[in-house]
Amino acid sequence: MQSASPKRISILAVEGVFASTLMQAKDFFHMASLRHGKQLGLGLNPALDVRLVSPDGQPALSFSGVRIPVDGGLDDAELVVLPAFWGDFDRLRSRHPHILDWLRERHAGGATLCGEATGVFWMAAAGLLDGKEATTYWRFHQEFAERFPRVLLNRDKHQSDADKLYCASGVTSASDLYIHLIERICGTAVAQGVSRDVFYEIQRSYTPGRLGFGGQKLHQDLNILQIQQWLEDHFAEKFRFEDVAREHGMSIRNFMRRFHAATGDKPLHYLQRLRIETAKGLLSATRKSIKTISYEVGYDDASFFARLFRQHTELSPNQYRRQFHRKEGA
Repeated sequence: MQSASPKRISILAVEGVFASTLMQAKDFFHMASLRHGKQLGLGLNPALDVRLVSPDGQPALSFSGVRIPVDGGLDDAELVVLPAFWGDFDRLRSRHPHILDWLRERHAGGATLCGEATGVFWMAAAGLLDGKEATTYWRFHQEFAERFPRVLLNRDKHQSDADKLYCASGVTSASDLYIHLIERICGTAVAQGVSRDVFYEIQRSYTPGRLGFGGQKLHQDLNILQIQQWLEDHFAEKFRFEDVAREHGMSIRNFMRRFHAATGDKPLHYLQRLRIETAKGLLSATRKSIKTISYEVGYDDASFFARLFRQHTELSPNQYRRQFHRKEGA
């Protein structure tokens, strides 16, 4: 039996919230909670405390006019989800200034925060994303950039993470983000089970995966940050680190030293992780062959790719894929 208190996950409901994005988060984490409870021997009892909260503890009127009941007011959640909303952000912010204080408090206390589309505005307004990479829904790129010039808005990304601050641009990328967070909270088996339940028909316009690198960008070496971004854009290409270092004004020795000092990782291992994380997304979300995926992430030799994949995940590519696609009775 589980002895510790369930991990609390709070999903913010404000006026104008898109009910679909709020319930998307609620359903994902509730599914994970039930699976995790079963895994822990709790039977049908949930293992997580997943709550809907509002600034005043009162029901919130959604974008489509549905009055959404909540479980209470702003609390001491360990994970805060900020769904998308529609409306005047300045009005919301002035009406509920304590939301920003709450987010600052929770983050300072070690909580993870994640926003979907306009939900990212709350983290930015709290100053938590200053100097950090973020993304949001394409329709709001210009407004976001004008409001929050200190935030490093990446218009090309569908997901970002930095210092326990996660951003998703829309519904599908939020789904991938929630699976990533479920894996962190409940483990791989629960995350894969939820993924099998919900992703069968989902089509993406982007490659899923590649979260988990944001914490390695919280340094002040601008040259290395530029190289990290270059690697994310060109990870599947053939290149030599000597050439990358020279193009950024460094000797290979200086580059190796600075990269490790800034990121805590050796460049080759960092590149391998980028490729393997991308491959994991392709294995779980597509029916492409192992050979095709190997080539798409930068490896001509599928056997070498398979060995490297096992080193990083303790599973073969086929074993990893089967865990997402096998049928089960649970």
